[in-house]
Formats: sequence, C-alpha cells, structure tokens
Amino acid sequence: MQTFIFGHRNPDTDSVASSIALSYLLNEEGKNTIPKVIGHLNLESKFVLNYFKIKSPDYLNDTKVRIKDIKFNKKAFVKEDNSIASAFNYMQKQNLTAIPIVDSKKNLKGLVSLKEIAKYLIGGNKENVDTSYDNIVDSLDGIGLLQFDEEIVGNVLIASYQAKTLHEEVPLSNNDILIVGDRYKVLEYAIVSKVRLIVLTGNHELPKRLYKKAVNNKVNVIYSKHDTINTVNKVILSNKIKYINSNTKPVTVNYKDYRTDFIGLANKCGHTNYPVINNKGECLGLIKVTSADSYVKQQVILVDHNGLEQSAIGIEEALITEIIDHHNLSSIGTNIPINFRSKPVGATSTIIYEMFLEKKIAIPKEIAGLMLSAILSDTLALKSPTTTEDDILAVSKLAKMAKVNVDEYSYEMFKAASSIKGISVRDLINQDFKTYSVGNHQLGISQVMTMDINEITDNITEYIEKLDELKMGNFVCVVLFITDIYKNGSYVIYNSDAEDIIKEAFNLNKIHEGIYIDNLVSRKIQMLPALLEEIEKRV
Repeated sequence: MQTFIFGHRNPDTDSVASSIALSYLLNEEGKNTIPKVIGHLNLESKFVLNYFKIKSPDYLNDTKVRIKDIKFNKKAFVKEDNSIASAFNYMQKQNLTAIPIVDSKKNLKGLVSLKEIAKYLIGGNKENVDTSYDNIVDSLDGIGLLQFDEEIVGNVLIASYQAKTLHEEVPLSNNDILIVGDRYKVLEYAIVSKVRLIVLTGNHELPKRLYKKAVNNKVNVIYSKHDTINTVNKVILSNKIKYINSNTKPVTVNYKDYRTDFIGLANKCGHTNYPVINNKGECLGLIKVTSADSYVKQQVILVDHNGLEQSAIGIEEALITEIIDHHNLSSIGTNIPINFRSKPVGATSTIIYEMFLEKKIAIPKEIAGLMLSAILSDTLALKSPTTTEDDILAVSKLAKMAKVNVDEYSYEMFKAASSIKGISVRDLINQDFKTYSVGNHQLGISQVMTMDINEITDNITEYIEKLDELKMGNFVCVVLFITDIYKNGSYVIYNSDAEDIIKEAFNLNKIHEGIYIDNLVSRKIQMLPALLEEIEKRV
C-alpha cells in the first residue's frame, strides 16, 4: 500500500522539502511512498522547486476514509439480460439480500432484492418467457440440442393432453414454448407447428427422424434432466432479471464519498444495501451498512508537524506510521506504536539529512538543494536563535552537494519569497498561519518574510481589520509578524484588543500597531512561548 508523506497546512519550504526528501530516502529502501502537500505553495517553495527542477508534490485534500477504502463487494452486480435464476444463485453465493442491475457497459440500471424475487416466484407471470436461449439452458442446467434463435419469447405450455386432444383443441404456433417428456406424437405435432422451443424433460432424447424435422422447421430444442414441474419452474426463472427490476433509481453512493457521509445517508434512508458508482454512473459493486467499519486506513507519515490542528483534514481517520519533526510535542496520538523522531534543530530537513547519513544512502544534487533551502529558510540563513551546530554542519555539506554559494543563494531565495505584490491581505495572513490551543481557546500566529515593510504598513488598517475578523472565531489573540531577515527583527500587527497581551509578552514600554522588535525572528522559540505564557495568565 502507498504511504503519503506530507507536512503541515500552509506548507513552508521545510515542510515541502522534508516530504520530498524523505519520500526519496524511503523509496530507495524499497518502500512505496508519495510526497504530498496539504496547502498551496508559497513563493519561496515555488522558487526552490523551480531552481532545482523538481516537480511540485500533488495536493492532498484530506485523509478521511472514503467508500473506496471500505471493503465493499466489488463483484456484486449482474447484467440486466442475465436470468433471474443466475442472479439468485449469485446472491446466495455472495450472501447478498439485493443486487445491482447493470447494462452491457456496467451503467447502473436498478437494484433487485430477494424480496422482489420471492414476489415473482409466488405471484409472477408463469405463462410467458422473454429471455435468451443460453439463459434457459443455464437455468435448467440442461443441454442445448438445437439452437436457431438467440432470443426466446413465447407462451409456456405443458403437454398434459393426449396428442389427439392437443392437436384438436390447442393450436400450436411459433409463439409457443412446449415442455414435454417422451410423447413422440406430441413432439411431432409441435415440430410441424414450428413452435419456438421444445424442452424435453427427464433426459429423454429426440429420435433421429424428429431431430431432422426439427432442423428443417428450425425448432429450438433443449434437454432437461428435471421432471416436468421442476422444468417449468426453472424455465420461468430463466426470464431476464430486468423484468422484475422495479427499483430503477436506487439510492447510490459514489466511491469517492466519505465514510461518515455514507453512515449519515444510511441512517436517514434506512436501507441495507447501496450500489457503489463512479462519476460516470458505472456500477462498481454493492456496499452494505454493516461493512462501514471494515476499511483500510490511508497510511501516512507526518513531517514538520505533530498537531491535529496543523495536519490534514481527517488525519484522525488515517494510519500514522511515522512522525519526523523539530517542533514541540502537540496533540496527535496514535493507536499503535510508531517511529517518532524529534530533535531540537532548526529544520526538519536537518533530521532527514542525518537519516541519509545513517542509512548510507547517496543524496542527489537536487535533493541536497531542497534540504539546504529548507534549513536556510527555517533558520533565516543560520541567523535564527533556533540554529544549532547540526544545522550549520548540514548546510555546509549540502551546499557542496548542491553546488551553490550559500550567501548568494540565500539572498535570491529570500528575495523571491519576500515579494508580496498582488497578494491580498487575507491571502498574505493565511500564507503561513498556524493555530495553537490555549485551554479552551486558540492563539493564531502568522509570519511573513519580506524586505519591504512599507508594502504592508501603508495598508495597516486593512490588516488590523482582517485580524479582528479572525479573532472572532474563538481566538484569544491573532498576531501577524512581518520578519525582515536582514534587519534581524520583526514588525508586529495584532487584533485591536490584543495590545496589552503584546506589550506584556514582549516586555515593551510602548506599543502600537506595526511596532518593530529587534532580534525577534523565531516563531517557535521566541514568538510562540512569549505569547502562550502571557495568555495562560489570562484564560
């Protein structure tokens, strides 16, 4: 089974690079992994991927369990021209109480239940047959002796009269299906009358002279090993299943539907069985309500985060097999023991670089470039207080592998990332927005890297308004930090009533929107701890 690897929502360069690099490492070991992203890429990440000519990971909407993940019966459907008998036998074999009906292209045409088959057996039309020659042979478990027609349509007659009476009182025609035993005069009369089909019961054979006449008159003949009564019942059951298909528009589920939505639908409708279709209306099988708890979870590996609020939608329904992160421990729990690797370094990519060394797997130039970019991004070109000796060593080694000058490349990367022209206020705030739990409340922190603070401060009122809107959603405080990498500090914009929190958290004598705080660059070890400590005093 494939394992998806992804970082947090609003992915940054470390999140994206870690997913790609770890996927490469594990696939080199023979595993089957795919890197994903669960948010839109920022300008910096796009620059890095383009610089090292690496395709962007595909977007993963969620990890919720879908119908396709549930063990539904993928063979549970019959074609509308199949016999009632074959449908019933298949239902018995598969332990089904209903079965979808499809056309030759597998398009769903209806749903037939055992109840409907029982109604047909008790009160259905026993006098007419509209089916195929093969259906009759199959239903009888018989032997086809002569076939001139693919389709057999006619009235069912049982040769219960004497031959003379039958001849005088029951005129036979091409619209009749005669069920008869070893009554040769009756057989001859039927053949001469050119009936549509003769079913010989009790394994009786057709004499040669009558065989020749049947050939000349193009009369279809089938041998049945059963007695007359059983033969009649089985011939009736050879009718096409579509003729008792009264539920032509059953309630269906799409194979991409969420399991939770299916449970809600089942509770509302109260049905037991639901045909599964795709977007083209093709039937893929049948799902029972009782199958809802039998599913395969999507296997995932989390990098650069370990909190529910930062992970994929539906992460609680996925099977987390591994976590690699450099942040503080958060809220994600697992049902089974997993590999959890956490280390207080500047970037997750530093940890993954060390994993390459441990496993003695060569690092390609482009993968080295990705991990280098991620470490430089998270440590602000090794200037952040989160920077460790491990990060510095990794940057030195990876830069050589990627064949780049660290200073020149860092400048180009941050320059590409700092452009905010054409980005709306809302999108800029959401670009790297993270939520943290504080008791029953939440703290929201967004961080933007730019070399031109005027692009933001010239429009500061609108930023405050957007932060105020966000604050209404159960947030105690919502803060935007605009970090100037080369000044090595951050400007702070906050929701209107958070002035006291910001002032006390960062020990400021004076406070105003857009205030610059020197040496404040790390969300993880500077911004977040200070705000959490102050807010915890207040809630």
